[in-house]
Amino acid sequence: METDLIVEDTSFFGLMIKDKLKAETAFEAIWVRSMTEAVAVLDEAGNNFFAAILDFNLPDAPHGEIVDEVVARHIPVIVFTSDLSEEVRELVWSKNVADYALKDDSQSLDYIISMLNRIRKNAGIKVLAVDDSMLFRKILTDLLKIHRYNVLIACNGVEALEVLEKHPDVKLVITDFSMPEMDGFTLTRKIRERYNKNQLAIIGISSEGKNLLAARFIKSGANDFIIKQSFLTEEFYSRVTQNIENLEHIQMLKDASVKDFLTGLYNRRYFFDVGQKLFANAARKNLTLGCAMVDIDHFKKVNDIYGHEAGDLALCHVSSILKNRMRESDIVARVGGEEFCILAVNINAENPGELFEELRRKVAEYPIDIGGQSIKVAVSIGVATELASSLDDMVCHADKLLYKAKNSGRNQVIISGE
Repeated sequence: METDLIVEDTSFFGLMIKDKLKAETAFEAIWVRSMTEAVAVLDEAGNNFFAAILDFNLPDAPHGEIVDEVVARHIPVIVFTSDLSEEVRELVWSKNVADYALKDDSQSLDYIISMLNRIRKNAGIKVLAVDDSMLFRKILTDLLKIHRYNVLIACNGVEALEVLEKHPDVKLVITDFSMPEMDGFTLTRKIRERYNKNQLAIIGISSEGKNLLAARFIKSGANDFIIKQSFLTEEFYSRVTQNIENLEHIQMLKDASVKDFLTGLYNRRYFFDVGQKLFANAARKNLTLGCAMVDIDHFKKVNDIYGHEAGDLALCHVSSILKNRMRESDIVARVGGEEFCILAVNINAENPGELFEELRRKVAEYPIDIGGQSIKVAVSIGVATELASSLDDMVCHADKLLYKAKNSGRNQVIISGE
């Protein structure tokens, strides 16, 4: 479990932050009251902290010395202070912190929690910084790494497109306008030929033209614009976070329409919408397709004996095994209460049952912890390997094989032609 360091000399605030972290996050917290104690803890722990929440004014470090100490150990810092005059604010941001929060703001603790969760997510998010200036690329890279983004760099538009080809999962591109070989406008338009605004965000950045460039960047397909001359770290982070979170909200809405809320698997609608395309491809001999129906054995008994919460745990347990074992090219969907359907692309033609037998074994072998009690569930699986006249017919064939497996004693796999 990841651990945060809290350095706060006031008991009221120290306990409040620690209790909030324990109640609302997956983070552990170590709370100390002084810089001396903090240094001792950091030395002993080997700097292995996810982030630090630091009071700016401590009895033995009245001018933010604790911030310098922790930042030097490459730990993201959130400053928690009651004094944020313009002078202090500029001093705080000059120390390469991740953010700050005010003690007299009732929403500050909620903001700190959201910022910690944001930084935690950022490690899985790729951001591409494009600028022909080595100095400004370093400025952008250093800022993004403080928030733990996975940063990629390019010197111009041509190189940026090459990076995107290798890393199609980039979520944000920050690009300068004036660059050799390909300027920012052209790069933005070329990116938009491949990614729409719901897939990848673009922030234009330039020291020229100001408002005119901003309008041209937006018309070329950018989401946002920043002027280099008035570059503020606080504004930069706010704009980056806003663009990333907009993408995440759009993805959440998309997932809600195609995924089952409990298990995270695709729903019945998505299965048939996308499955029809795979089936058509298989009919043209471009790939082979197997269809499996999976059902949890004696699921009603699990609900009756252990309660509906246990039933939900069993569904999530089986779903997790199915999702982790199948490939990205396959479709795994929850199509009924305790029924799942799998479309497997290019499965082993010589031994198609090997994959599904492994799934059955994994479900049967791994127990579920329900209130400290360990129980096991099993699944029956029917697999249709021949392409039928339609996807519906293929699913129907797999369903008949599933019921044959159930009627033959359950906890087994039956495959067409065997």
